[in-house]
Order: sequence, then structure tokens, then C-alpha cells
Amino acid sequence: MEADLISVVIPTYNRCWCLNRSVGSVLAQTGVDFELIVVDDGSSDQTHEFLKPLASEGRLKLISNKERLGVSSARNLGIKAAEGAFIALLDSDDEWLKDKLFLQKQYMDQNPAIMISQCRERWIRNGRRVNPGIKHVKKQGDIFEASLKLCLISPSAVIIRKTLLDEVGLFDETLPSAEDYDLWLRIAKSHKVGLLDEELAIRYAGHDDQLSNEPGLDRYRIRALKKLLNSRLTASQRSLAAEELRRRRKVYEAGRIKRVQKERLRGD
Repeated sequence: MEADLISVVIPTYNRCWCLNRSVGSVLAQTGVDFELIVVDDGSSDQTHEFLKPLASEGRLKLISNKERLGVSSARNLGIKAAEGAFIALLDSDDEWLKDKLFLQKQYMDQNPAIMISQCRERWIRNGRRVNPGIKHVKKQGDIFEASLKLCLISPSAVIIRKTLLDEVGLFDETLPSAEDYDLWLRIAKSHKVGLLDEELAIRYAGHDDQLSNEPGLDRYRIRALKKLLNSRLTASQRSLAAEELRRRRKVYEAGRIKRVQKERLRGD
């Protein structure tokens, strides 16, 4: 690993419409050494045609899957190909401010005990800036309990020491969604999370192809919690995780009953 190199990993699937924004925001980073790895997860649009010239020019490394394997697999392929001691993730529909990597690497250098940190974000929904709710405000330190209830770490905002991923493992490729919820809990149970109190990432929402819009998200969070309970936890962490699992099961079951009732009404 190169000690000061940051490996940026962007997974993408049929996102040619926004890749110029995300990729361009990485290539515009200054004051820091980085490599950009883009994993095209079997796209059928013009994604490959857009990325291939940039790869030929040496501006990024391109990994292309012949078929779609999922966002976890795509991120993991990028991480495995990374040569840097730091991993930064960026979703293909988001973007960074130009000094994001420099300031966050500086923060990590100043806090060598921190294995993972994130920055604050600017939220754009349907083309308009929105303010995150109080429950979405990012926290720092021991965020395990808070993270059980809500995914408080955003992939596009983090920078991670690669050795941490060697310790806790990569994204769970069996989870079609909630894969980040699973990983952040595995990290937060034994590591404090740092926070750079600046808006350095722009997060876009409102488009139809977001994974968070897919049905059954609670089902995969339940799977993540069951997996967490099978790992090593303190007595307090186990109690908190078990309580959250019970709560989510009730929510999921209530939602399932409503869906069945709606289907029956449509059938009538």
C-alpha cells in the first residue's frame, strides 16, 4: 500500500447521465495523491463508452463486469484493486467539493487513532436544496447505538483506513441493499467514527434508481441485525441490537400486512 495515496472507488450501473458530475468532481481534487477506480457493474447504457477514453488517458482505472453483480460486489472489486492506504467511496449520483479529499486526509493525519471519518453533506432533492432532519444530523465518536436505528454514515462522505477493512471485512455481497448499514454497524461496534464538520459532499436524491427506494429495505436490515447478533458484542450492545431487531420485525410485519390488504382490495 502507498501510505499517502487515497483510492477512490465509484461503483456504477446505468448512470451515464450523471457520471460526468461524479467522476469530474474526483478528477478536480487538488492537494492530495489519489487514484480513481470506477467499477462498471454490467451497464447497458453508454457508461462504458464514457469511461473508456478516460481510462485510456490514465485518468482512472476501469473495471467492467459483463453482468450486474450488485453494488456490494462492485465496491469490493474496487477496494481489492486499490493501492492506497486510504479508501474513499463515492456513489455515482453524488459529487464532492474540490478540496474534499485534501481536508479529510488532513483530518485523518491529525487524528491517527481514527480509522474512519466522514464529512457533512449538502442534500439536493429533485433539484432543490433541502435540510436534513435532526435525526439525520451526523454524529461522531461512539455511534453504535444511534446507528442501529438509522444509517448515519454515508458512503460518499467517508474515508477509511484500508487496514480497518482488513479487520472487519468488506461489504456483504449477499445483501442487495442495506449493505452499508451492515458494514457501518460492524465498524461502529468497536471503533469511534470521526467527523469533519464541513459540507464537502453533495448528495442527490429523488431519482427512481436509488437503492434506498427499492422495496423490502427493512427485510435486509433485519438480516444485517441477525448477522450482527451472531458476532462478538458487549452485553450492552447485544441488548440494544436485540431490541432494535424486535422493533424492525414489528415494523416489517405491519408493512407486510398492509401490502397484503392492498393487494386483496385491488383483486376485489
